[in-house]
Amino acid sequence: MTVAADSSVHYNDGTVKKLETFVVHKPNKIGVVITTYNNPAWLEKCFWGWAAQTKQDFTLLIADDGSTEATRELIERYQRDSGLSIEHFWHEDQGFRKCEILNKVIAETDCDYLIFTDGDCVPMANLVQVHYDHAEANGFLSAGYFKLNMAVSNLVSQADISAGRLFEPDWLIAQGQPKSFKMAKLRTNPAYQRFMNWLTPTKATWNGANSSTWTADLKAVNGFNEQMQYGGLDRELGERLWNKGLTSKQIRYSTIFMHLDHKRGYEQPDIWRKNNAIRQETVRSKSTWTQHGIVKA
Repeated sequence: MTVAADSSVHYNDGTVKKLETFVVHKPNKIGVVITTYNNPAWLEKCFWGWAAQTKQDFTLLIADDGSTEATRELIERYQRDSGLSIEHFWHEDQGFRKCEILNKVIAETDCDYLIFTDGDCVPMANLVQVHYDHAEANGFLSAGYFKLNMAVSNLVSQADISAGRLFEPDWLIAQGQPKSFKMAKLRTNPAYQRFMNWLTPTKATWNGANSSTWTADLKAVNGFNEQMQYGGLDRELGERLWNKGLTSKQIRYSTIFMHLDHKRGYEQPDIWRKNNAIRQETVRSKSTWTQHGIVKA
């Protein structure tokens, strides 16, 4: 028996059999979707993290839920001077409409693979590379984040981010971040990361701070449910992706965002209850489609 260059097997009796070909599906064009609303100081710190990525062939897609000119001016400056590829999607401020601006990005982008995060999250330098390396057909990735206190959030500089100090536990503690077992997520040993991704009891859910999947799969479930406001909107999307047959993979120890602190004046118990009811109905009905998404019923 011999194996030919065309991946066929030639047996001694003269028969020929084609070998099954396995194709590794990898993104052609990565988009990083960043939601923001009137916090240009934090968004700029995020830009510093994107400029420090080890893998640079990606486009930042800013999903702007109605910010004022200060945010627009910051984005235009970074479009002009930073070397980053940045596209700005904006709509008028009419209250919390995060799902609508996210759907606009999904509908209009030409990126085939999307990483989702927020404008208060500074990425680890390997983040784009890790999402690229783990991307698989018919699946989505669930990664992690580490919450900073306000003191560290305020003092962190571009130099701290570009040099990687922001991701070092000893540096964080020296700046006033309380020591915590959650700092284990900052360890960079690959074997440890793989083990902890396997060991963690945390379910590989879709979370808006650090998840990724294929644009086509997001369109197949009609994007985000625009009935939902703050609280659980990301998880509901993930439920529909699961119902559609996608599998999720845990990479929360492989790469993280540092979450800058801020007030959360938009949290409202009645909205949480409404959103939870929508999500529970998605689970109960095994729905793969929302009537209130990219395509309106």
